[in-house]
Amino acid sequence: MKSSRWLFLSVGIAALALGACATSEPQGTAPEDMPVPDGTMINVPPATPVAGNRLRLVAGNITSGNKQAYEGPGIRIFRGLAADVAMIQEFNVASNTTADLRGFIDQAFGPEYSFARGASSEQIPNGIVSRYPIVASGEWSDSTVGNRAFTWAQIDIPGPIDLYAISVHLLSSSSGSRNTEAGLLVQNIHNLPANAYVVLGGDFNTTSRSEACVQTLGSVLATTGPFPVDEAGLGNTNANRNKPYDWVLANPGLQALQTDTIVGSHTFANGLVADTRVYTPIAELAPALAADSGASNMQHMAIVRDFALPGAPPPPPASVLVTSPNGGDTWAAGSSQTITWTTTSVDNVSVELTTDGTTFTTLSGSTPAADGQLIVTAPSIATTSARVRVSAVPGSASDVSDAAFTITVAPPPPPPPPDGKVFINEVLANEPGSDTAGEFVELVNSGGTAVDLSGWTISDATAVRHVFASGTVLGAGRAIVVFAGASAIPAGLSNAIASSTGSFVLGNSGDTVKLASPAGLVDSVTYTSALSGTDGVSMNRSPDGSATGTFVLHTTLSSAPRSAGTRTTGAAF
Repeated sequence: MKSSRWLFLSVGIAALALGACATSEPQGTAPEDMPVPDGTMINVPPATPVAGNRLRLVAGNITSGNKQAYEGPGIRIFRGLAADVAMIQEFNVASNTTADLRGFIDQAFGPEYSFARGASSEQIPNGIVSRYPIVASGEWSDSTVGNRAFTWAQIDIPGPIDLYAISVHLLSSSSGSRNTEAGLLVQNIHNLPANAYVVLGGDFNTTSRSEACVQTLGSVLATTGPFPVDEAGLGNTNANRNKPYDWVLANPGLQALQTDTIVGSHTFANGLVADTRVYTPIAELAPALAADSGASNMQHMAIVRDFALPGAPPPPPASVLVTSPNGGDTWAAGSSQTITWTTTSVDNVSVELTTDGTTFTTLSGSTPAADGQLIVTAPSIATTSARVRVSAVPGSASDVSDAAFTITVAPPPPPPPPDGKVFINEVLANEPGSDTAGEFVELVNSGGTAVDLSGWTISDATAVRHVFASGTVLGAGRAIVVFAGASAIPAGLSNAIASSTGSFVLGNSGDTVKLASPAGLVDSVTYTSALSGTDGVSMNRSPDGSATGTFVLHTTLSSAPRSAGTRTTGAAF
C-alpha cells in the first residue's frame, strides 16, 4: 500500500465526515451507440492515453442545450482530450439512471474508466472520472450552496504516491461567496496526506486571476501563472471568452511535475484551453467537431494540463478499434468479407455481427488480436443496420462499427419457364357442307418453352391421319391447326397445315382423336354426337386454350361456329 494511503486512514476520515459520500461507480460497458440528449448518436474510437509517463488532468463544465446536461458536443470534446483524470461539473446525463451515467462515461472517456459523482439528490453534482483506480471518494460540504458539494476522489495513479482530485463549482453570485468556499476547500485540503498529490479543478466563476478566492487557495495550491491558453493565446474560458472561469490547480508537489501539454502537432507549455472553434487541425481533437465549443448554451471551455510522473511509464491500457467495416460499407450476401481491427494490450478478441443494430451473433469467440482481421461470409439477411463488434477476451475493451453498413441480398433468379405443354384444343369433325377437307384438329402449346413436333402424330380411332414433318416447332403460347386437306385452309391463316395423309375421316356420330409423340400418347379426346352432330360447328376446350378444359360446342363460347388457328374471340394465339 502506498504511504499516502496509511496517512489517509488516520487523517482523511476527518475529511469524510465533512460531507455525504459521493456515488462511486466501477468500470463498465454501455451500448456503443448510446443516444445523447440532443439526439446525436455517438460512436467513437477509444481515447489514446498521452505518451510516456504523462498524467493528463482535465477540468470541464461543458454541458450544453437547455438541461444543464452532457450532450454530443461535450462528449466529443472530452473524448478528444483523452484525459487520465477529469474533474467535471454539472454531472447530469439524460435521466441520470445508472445506464445513462455509465453510458456517458463509456462514450466520453471509455469503458475502462471509473467515476465518482455527487449525491443523486444534488441538482448539479460535481464528479471525477479516472482511467486509474478510484480507491476512495466522497464529498466535502459547501455551506454556501444547497444544490452541490465539493466532490473528491483518491486515485491510484502510477507510482508510489496517490492523487487526490477535487471537482468544484463555485458560486457565481459574488466574489465573497467564492472566497468563503475557497476557505472551506483550504481547510479540507489541509486534512489530506502531507505527501499526496492534490489537484483542484473546475468552474470557479472567477472574473479575474487576482480574485480573493484565488489568493486564498494560493495558501495550499500553485495559483500563479503562466496559465493555459488556446491556440490563439487566449486564456479566458467562459462562453464569451472574456473571463477566467475554469481552473486546474496543483499542490506544490504535483506542480513541480508540470510538463508541456502536447496535442497532436501542438505543444502548449502551460496547458490548453480547449476551444474547438480556434483549434486547427480539428482532426487532432477527433471526434470533436469545430463547432462543438459553440454549441447552443455551451457553458465553458475545458482546461487541460499535463504532468510528468516519476518512474517508468505505465503500460498502455487495453483498447480495441474496429477499422472495417466502419459504416457506409456494402456487403453482398454470400460474399467473402474481411473484418479488421487494431488493438493495444489485448491478446485475443471476439468478433460479433448484428443485422438489426441490437442483437449480436458471435462470428468468432476468440481470435488472436494480433491477426488484425477475420474473414467471414456475409449472411443472407438484407439490412441497412449491420455493425460489427470486436471485444477483448478477456476484458472490457470493446468497439463497434462507427456507423451502420448494408448487406444486400440479390433477388432469387426467376424460375425456369414451364416445359412445353401441347394438347388438343379444338376439333371440327362435322365439316360445313360435304367437303371433308374442312375437318381440322387444332393444337395449342400452353407451356413456357417451344416444343419440337417432329414425328408427332394425329390419329382417329382407326388410323394415323397425320405425321408432323421434321423441323416442325410449336412455339410457347402458340397454336397450329391441321386441316384434312389443303384446299380448306382459309386464306391468310399462317399457322395451318394440311394432313400428311390428305384426310381425317372423323366420325360425325362420335370418334376419338389422339395426339402422340415418338415417346407415346400425349393427349386424346373422345367425343359423341352431342359435340359433332351440328354441321360446321367445332368442339372447343372451355376455357379456350386450357389443357384441363372440357370440350363444349364452340357456339357456347362464341357467336362464331369455329375458330381454326385462333382463339374463340378471333384473336391470334
